[in-house]
Amino acid sequence: MLQGFKDFIMRGNVIDLAVAVVIGGAFTAIVTAIVDSIINPLVALFYQPNASGEVGPEIIGIYGQKVVFPLGDLITAVISFFAVALVVYFAFVMPMNKWKERQAAKAGVADEVVPAPTETELLIQIRDLLEAQKGSTPARTTTPPTA
Repeated sequence: MLQGFKDFIMRGNVIDLAVAVVIGGAFTAIVTAIVDSIINPLVALFYQPNASGEVGPEIIGIYGQKVVFPLGDLITAVISFFAVALVVYFAFVMPMNKWKERQAAKAGVADEVVPAPTETELLIQIRDLLEAQKGSTPARTTTPPTA
């Protein structure tokens, strides 16, 4: 029972997920502070904040009320997401993938890339098999034409 738990924990995806959650939570505060202190003031250069402090274009609604589209919040969320994803990828996912590759190389598992046959080669093979089933030998060449 404990061996199964150990195998589950030592799988790369569980560790990746745990690290991503912890680092994402910690890094979000940094990114939010950067966006609040740099990006939102840049947006405020073009739009004045309203009474509630929202920054963005203000449009008059059908019933005469003012509606603000808070671009600052949207920009904060987008930048935060990409910054956290970038840090998690370069700090954890990429090194874990390299580690897995080294472990596979040590174990003797090599990724042998065999090129897939082209469509012409497959058609030639099918033709040759059909002719062989009929009992005749192929009259044409079995090499694909060059383009």
